[in-house]
Amino acid sequence: MFKNIVVGISGGVDSAVTALLLKEKGFNVTGVFMKNWDILNEKGVCLAEKDYKDAKKVCEKLDIPLFQVNFVKEYWNDVFSNLLEKYQSGYTPNPDILCNKNIKFDHFIHIAQTKFHADAVATGHYVKTSFGPYLENFKPHTDVLMLQALDANKDQTFFLCQVSQQSLRHCMFPLGEYLKSDVKKIARVAGLTEIAEKKESMGICFVGKREFQHFISEYIENKDGDVVNLDNGKIIGKHQGIHHWTIGQRCKISGLDDAYFVFQKDLQTNVITAVKGTNHPALYSDLVVVQNPHWIVNEPLELTDSERILICNFRFQHRNPLISCKIFKTLNNQLIIQLSQPLRAITIGQLLLLCLVCCSIFWSNMFG
Repeated sequence: MFKNIVVGISGGVDSAVTALLLKEKGFNVTGVFMKNWDILNEKGVCLAEKDYKDAKKVCEKLDIPLFQVNFVKEYWNDVFSNLLEKYQSGYTPNPDILCNKNIKFDHFIHIAQTKFHADAVATGHYVKTSFGPYLENFKPHTDVLMLQALDANKDQTFFLCQVSQQSLRHCMFPLGEYLKSDVKKIARVAGLTEIAEKKESMGICFVGKREFQHFISEYIENKDGDVVNLDNGKIIGKHQGIHHWTIGQRCKISGLDDAYFVFQKDLQTNVITAVKGTNHPALYSDLVVVQNPHWIVNEPLELTDSERILICNFRFQHRNPLISCKIFKTLNNQLIIQLSQPLRAITIGQLLLLCLVCCSIFWSNMFG
């Protein structure tokens, strides 16, 4: 059923091994490099150009064709502009999640199907689905579940938070069955040692090695404000804009011996409220309200009955351990989540993950 596969080739080891595994399985593999950002970094270098050269090396070694598609405009409109808007509103967005939702698993799938006649697309994400890594269990009109990868340390279900059911039905994730260490070994055996040893990209790609505060000031105008101590209401310092800071982050306040951390950001007054000590009780919460839930599969039956409670697992940061929680649904479709233990720095505007017993996943926008 699935024969022609387009692989998103990034120039890294994960996508390289994904293409290799698919070719060894007998699929017709075409590599596509997505150019999402074309602005020079702080050193006057466009990182996309270096990655494209590495992608060409990979495809030449594997003897598969490589094409480049330009999603710079789409990335700016659907990811970066959204990020700027959220920061200006005092929220903490996640560009990786937005990129997966709007670019890799929307625009990329569309162009793969229309221009390259792909039956499915594949990426180097560490995640599983109920259809299997090569869609070998595919059944028409059957919902696909998203499952955690074998490598718990690399599991990327968090970043595929808002991928639609329709997109998942046309996606292959071969690396969900492998450990990262095994992926590197496969690359070395295949003669891709240079790619296997390539330093893995971390953080927000378009920021580079600059401090985030310096980067974001190029796009959002600074606005000076006060930093106030939550415990006594006294002004303890100044800031250059609430968009520079997120909840739980350490404040940079000169002249103070004690470390203070962001507790709250007030968009109206432009005041940041801070607390002394990284483990201040005010930074912890065991109750979360969310809105606009996005279910990868159908909403659990427990939430269709106002008298029932959904018990599942909760995560709001990539590598945080899952913890148990209880969920109640309100009449206006908000979810009240009671955590089994308080967590630090849960932030308005973040996305969170709920993992059911069967490992299907839903995401929502955190409301408060």
